[in-house]
Amino acid sequence: MPRTDELLDKLGWAQFISTLDLTKGYWQVPLDESAKERSAFTTHVGLYEFNVLPFRLRNAPATFQSLVDGLLAGLGENVVTYLDDVDIFLDSWAEHLEHLQKVFECIREAGLTVKAKKCQIGLNRVTYLGHLVGQGTINPLQAKVDALQKWPVPKSKKQVQSFLGLARYYRRFVPQYSQITTPLTDLTKKTPANAVQWAEECQKTFNQFKATLMSDPVLRPPDFDRPFLVTTDATD
Repeated sequence: MPRTDELLDKLGWAQFISTLDLTKGYWQVPLDESAKERSAFTTHVGLYEFNVLPFRLRNAPATFQSLVDGLLAGLGENVVTYLDDVDIFLDSWAEHLEHLQKVFECIREAGLTVKAKKCQIGLNRVTYLGHLVGQGTINPLQAKVDALQKWPVPKSKKQVQSFLGLARYYRRFVPQYSQITTPLTDLTKKTPANAVQWAEECQKTFNQFKATLMSDPVLRPPDFDRPFLVTTDATD
């Protein structure tokens, strides 16, 4: 599977972006006969097998990703995919339209379909993988930030883990994320009790993380035409 941060960095500088959504995802992948019997499931009226790739199979994401990557492999670095999301990004409007036409032709020849309502065509900034990206900036999606802001104080390990799961998705927007969230991470360590001891330090961390995201942080994609300064921890 591709790394989401690398995909966001690629799209970040583009002036024109289109995103396409392949409808029904895995169900567009037919199973051969030997695979069908391995997809069998029981119901109250008997045993059934899938004719197409079902969701929740361990290798379903990798299989579908491989299919889409192979389908669009010849279109260059300005077309990227993440499962059922196909993204075309260029600075020239004429080249963008040309690439878009080639992508549509590949999709049609393969017998796949897209969901028109979920497509974004020729925009300067698009919603992509939980972010708002384009024209040299990357922002967290406001709806996700609002959800974190309204998150109640966790009362169990599971609730702490749920909060950290969503928070971790936006860790790149929070400097020194690991250090800041250490008090919350410590609450998830394996101990007999499920209840958590919510100390003053935990509340401070909780509030600090929310405040950082609410300050409307903005990232800029890396500019590979400029020099980089690399800092590391203690290492050779």
